[in-house]
Amino acid sequence: MQFEGEHLWLGELGHFFVLLAFTSSLLSAIAYFIASRKEDIAEKFSWIRFARVSFLIQTASVLTVFGCIFYICANHYLEYFYAYKHTSKELEFKYLLACIWEDQGGSFLLWSIWHCILGIFLIKKTKEWEAPVMTIVSLAQVFLAMMIMGVYLLGTKIGNSPFVLTRNEINGPIFSRPDYLTLIKDGIGLNVLLRNYWMVIHPPVLFLGFASTIIPFAFAYAGIQTKRFGDWVKPALPYALFSACILGVGIMMGGKWAYESLSFGGYWAWDPVENASLVPWLILVAGLHTMVVYKATSHSLRASYLFAILTFVFILYSTFLTRTGILGDTSVHAFTEAGNAMNNLIKTFLWFFTIGGLGLFFIHYKKIPAVHTEEKTNSREFWMFIGSLVFFLSAIFIIGLTSLPVYNKIPYLKDLIIKINGGPLALPEDPEFAYNKVMVMVAIIIGVLSAITQYFKYKNSAPGGVLKKIAIPTLIAALLTVAITFIYPITYYKQGYGYLGAIYLALFATTYSIIANAAYIWSGLNGKMKGAGGSVAHLGFALMIAGMLISAGNKKVISEDKFKDFIIPMGIDPLTKQQDNPAENMNLIRQVSTKMGPYEVTYLHDSVGKESNRRFYNLLFVRKDAATKKIQESFILNPDVYLMKDNNMSSNPDTKNYFTHDVFTYISYALNPDKNVDTAQFKLNEINEGDTMFYSKGYLVLNKVIKNPERNKFNIPSNGATLLADITVVNKDSSRYASTPMIMVDSLGISQIDDTVYAQNLFVKFAGVTENRKIKIGIKESDKMIDFVTIKAYIFPYINLVWIGLILMAVGFIMSMLKRTNITGRLYTIALVLTISALFYMFLLAN
Repeated sequence: MQFEGEHLWLGELGHFFVLLAFTSSLLSAIAYFIASRKEDIAEKFSWIRFARVSFLIQTASVLTVFGCIFYICANHYLEYFYAYKHTSKELEFKYLLACIWEDQGGSFLLWSIWHCILGIFLIKKTKEWEAPVMTIVSLAQVFLAMMIMGVYLLGTKIGNSPFVLTRNEINGPIFSRPDYLTLIKDGIGLNVLLRNYWMVIHPPVLFLGFASTIIPFAFAYAGIQTKRFGDWVKPALPYALFSACILGVGIMMGGKWAYESLSFGGYWAWDPVENASLVPWLILVAGLHTMVVYKATSHSLRASYLFAILTFVFILYSTFLTRTGILGDTSVHAFTEAGNAMNNLIKTFLWFFTIGGLGLFFIHYKKIPAVHTEEKTNSREFWMFIGSLVFFLSAIFIIGLTSLPVYNKIPYLKDLIIKINGGPLALPEDPEFAYNKVMVMVAIIIGVLSAITQYFKYKNSAPGGVLKKIAIPTLIAALLTVAITFIYPITYYKQGYGYLGAIYLALFATTYSIIANAAYIWSGLNGKMKGAGGSVAHLGFALMIAGMLISAGNKKVISEDKFKDFIIPMGIDPLTKQQDNPAENMNLIRQVSTKMGPYEVTYLHDSVGKESNRRFYNLLFVRKDAATKKIQESFILNPDVYLMKDNNMSSNPDTKNYFTHDVFTYISYALNPDKNVDTAQFKLNEINEGDTMFYSKGYLVLNKVIKNPERNKFNIPSNGATLLADITVVNKDSSRYASTPMIMVDSLGISQIDDTVYAQNLFVKFAGVTENRKIKIGIKESDKMIDFVTIKAYIFPYINLVWIGLILMAVGFIMSMLKRTNITGRLYTIALVLTISALFYMFLLAN
């Protein structure tokens, strides 16, 4: 059958370049591997030239594949399942990019693109390390290309092609028609949770972080392959710093997205997908410190190997966790539709590099030089190694707990677990506390270590000298902590006083680190900022953790409403799987002001968004002086929801940002207007001014009729004769409300502007004037539910400390990287200014 309107050439072109990318990356890997083993210089460079050409062909192919997918999505070629599944015509243009990496194949393609860019940079910069390093990068490209091949080999499907056709993926009678495309009006569209600008930039940055972790791994392989066991550390260190910066920023971009776009009520929730990205970062930071130790003292080379290898291994393991659907029941944003073909390929990707990397490490373990003298406890390297060990163990703890669902699915192990445990292992009832109670201890140790370690010298330090230098920072940190305790105490009593005490200790440790690192820049480095990258990164990290402790510890729900007029059953929290607490959610009746914490909040109105089923809710927050009642502060928040066809909803919060706090709110329940249809009719009354009309909850008085009023509550400009009925509505409890329906006459005819008293669910119409000059007033008591929304609102204090700390930490990483690449002068300044400007805008200004 000849199908009409299809653009098959585009898919065929894209698929050809997928195959070309696979072939050229395989050739590149083989050529680089052969080159890395050649002693003859001419022969070696001959192979390298061939490998470079293959890698460049592969790069061009990957970019062409991306271009084909983007073109298909941008033009809504719905004959392609990719476009049908992820795009819709209502989407803003910027979300077309998010459509691409919403899909498994698109995210692997994004990862591959970053490998291409990094690979070109490595070809230019790595010199004698190029062949072994690029062998690893090219090998990874082989696997990533296989992820989107979608071909069968010996009856086994390899990867999922992004160019499959909708008619081949969905069964339906319309696909037996040649003109089936005329019947498909639009695609499914992007997941509503991803319709946020952070999802345009968060995945690319995070995947750049993922992709860059292969470089330390590749250098570690190169060190073993060339038997230059320690030489790889120096050239690898700037790349590791870059990777730590980008991966850290990418992770926290996800936190910012969760804060702005999800109704989690926070920036971090210990979701398994979040954990899976954090673990490699922790190990990478551990490896950074051991690499610095090795450079300075020749200690910790074996640890540097192990951490460099494990960082990339855990990137692959996190891919396995999030892409195979194994966490589908425990994570709100894990992929669950990979299929066996993709799952097996991801497992192969994981095991290839895990067995290969760790295998080479252990085989050559004894050949890797090691200093067998014990580090002295008064040396910097000793405490740096302890800090690295704490980071590594915390990573193992997090991934161990996150992987509970995995243990339950491993053959034999699952039977043993059931036999011992009496059933499958389950995550703790309060997973957040399960992680936090351990990580707060990690924060204490790391805070103290990052405060004092730099005051030690490598190899040996005079104990008295160190104590003398850290005495004043210690005293200031202690005094600051005491001051915070009295002036702004942490009020997190939920987990008892023991845990509260641990939070205070962590607060002291992070404050100590901030003060000590600032003092070290001032006194230890004499203000020489170019050498202060490490101290700036430590200071930023400590500030970020302190901000987390304060903002989470003193986070306050201001929408408490224990005695409601009516109770709406709360939904299940998508993260904790527990029912939300109705007492922490407040019902707001339209146009009725309600006290909420320090604010009076009024639900003014709602409006539809550009995208179907999306509604914005206009909430006015007013804070008045308690004595004078003068308005001190007022602002409007517009949280929105997507109302689903199945009556579920997805909320997008809105936040008012201040330097010292955020007011965070989201809709926890909203009426679906399509299901809340009003069938009541107006009842007409013919009355004179001063007369009374009755309704079921009270009565109305027509005070007067105003001709051509100067203004009206609807702010409708008058272009002709206007009559306004001034009516007072009096409820049985003596509550009084104003109602001002109107009649307007202009060149277009007569318009009746009805008024609504939402508090009474009462509609009032100025219906006209009789021949004997009586006023016709219509009254309708709606039989639909009173228009209201249920909201949850928090105040997050000092959350900007989190973002400022992150910016400082990233800047510290970049400073260290630039120093180790010997970049100075104008280029150094430009790089720093661009980094600071971009991060400052993204985390503190953009919203």
